[in-house]
Amino acid sequence: MIDFFSNMGAITWFVLVWLSIYFIANIWIFLWRFFNLSNILSLEKSTLELLSNDHLPTKKSTFNPIFDSKSSINIQMLNIYKLDTVKRTTTGLSMLSVISSTAPFIGLFGTVIEILEAFYHLGGDGKISFDIIAPIISKALIATAFGILTAIPAYSFYIILKRKAYEISVYLDMQINIILSSANNLDSKITLK
Repeated sequence: MIDFFSNMGAITWFVLVWLSIYFIANIWIFLWRFFNLSNILSLEKSTLELLSNDHLPTKKSTFNPIFDSKSSINIQMLNIYKLDTVKRTTTGLSMLSVISSTAPFIGLFGTVIEILEAFYHLGGDGKISFDIIAPIISKALIATAFGILTAIPAYSFYIILKRKAYEISVYLDMQINIILSSANNLDSKITLK
């Protein structure tokens, strides 16, 4: 194994370090956003339940500033708060998308450079056999394998987090509909719980 890593070129080392940074960022972004979005999602679910039962939310939810201001409720203000929340919930998703789409290409770049370098050094001998080429190619393919290994979880994490952000958006839309229907119905009053 030590011989394997000692024979790698500078470009391959650079590619493996780059992909390692991507992999660590990938895990960190996922954990950070997953727990954050899970908390927001549970809060918005409970807020929806309270609003459905004609009660004001007791916890800090997206639309609490509107309820606290005692001003008239309008759809524009509700949409502004919703868009702000959607913006916050999708933070970090673009980085996961970048990692999942570029990691295989970075790995492939390292493989191509390593193979080109190997063929350059082998070309002078004139005696090329499978026994000589096979270890060189297998060493070169490590970069591609690591690129794919980095991209697969990044894409999976991106889809998981995107779905959570979508669910939050749906809960916010349902809350907006309940708030507007309560505000438009003069006979209905939202009471404090």
